[in-house]
Amino acid sequence: ALAKIAGIKLCENYYKQYSDNFISVMPNNLYGLNDNFHPDTSHVIPALIQKFHNAKLGSSKYVEIWGTGNPLREFLHVDDLAEAILFIINNVSVEEIYKKGISHINVGSGEELSIHELALMIKEVVGFEGKIKFDKSKPDGTPRKLLDSTFLNEKGWNPKIKLKKGIRELYNHYQKIDF
Repeated sequence: ALAKIAGIKLCENYYKQYSDNFISVMPNNLYGLNDNFHPDTSHVIPALIQKFHNAKLGSSKYVEIWGTGNPLREFLHVDDLAEAILFIINNVSVEEIYKKGISHINVGSGEELSIHELALMIKEVVGFEGKIKFDKSKPDGTPRKLLDSTFLNEKGWNPKIKLKKGIRELYNHYQKIDF
């Protein structure tokens, strides 16, 4: 979090001191091809894909997920982020964002779902037929993470890749990885 704030402030000050057109972009939870599937360091989508896939292969009766499943998250495919950055480069000036009183541009899908809903979606994509168990003794994390992407949406950019389609693509990619 501190590094993100430092980056935003650096861009602000390059603009103030040198009039450079540096704009900070803040994406939400990203996922996509070549994601990190390491069991200890992956983020939620690749971690759940791996859990459900391994449970399917091992004919497990259930997949255990930390927390209650209630926290809400917003996800964005990395290809949509790349498109958003190109859109910003071609359509937004730093003067415009500072006149609006914002220090950075949020890039999000605008859609949030619970970890439970996400787990059900991944379970379906993977084809796992067992149950989902939530370990409520483990932490949930932040209750909600939804960015306000109004500025970018009003400029005319919206993500194109729906979450289920992106997860299906990522799962197909995951199955081809040679671990």
